Amino acid sequence: QVQLVESGGGLVQAGGSLRLSCVASGTIFSANTMAWYRQAPGKQRELVAQITSGGSTNYVDSVKGRFTITRAGAKNTVYLQMNSLKPEDTAVYYCRCDNGGLGIYWGQGTQVTVSS
Repeated sequence: QVQLVESGGGLVQAGGSLRLSCVASGTIFSANTMAWYRQAPGKQRELVAQITSGGSTNYVDSVKGRFTITRAGAKNTVYLQMNSLKPEDTAVYYCRCDNGGLGIYWGQGTQVTVSS
């Protein structure tokens, strides 16, 4: 089992920044992929950014150059630095752990609201 606890969401004006954190605990396989997804009202959940245990990253086109995903703390903490936020970034952001074939786990979500 893996537990994911997210924090760092909130309300920010357009152009501002937020940093989301996700702390993973439990039985974590060394070869795993951590990711941030988001879901806006009335829309499907989408991948925002992901990072492998080796440090390879991938971003959805709409956040490239604005968001950065990193890992720290024996790689069981993942961050999403979000800069130049736009109203269309408003969503519930979820942390996801693909635990190398041992299962996929989700956090409870954290709300990000960007005002215009």
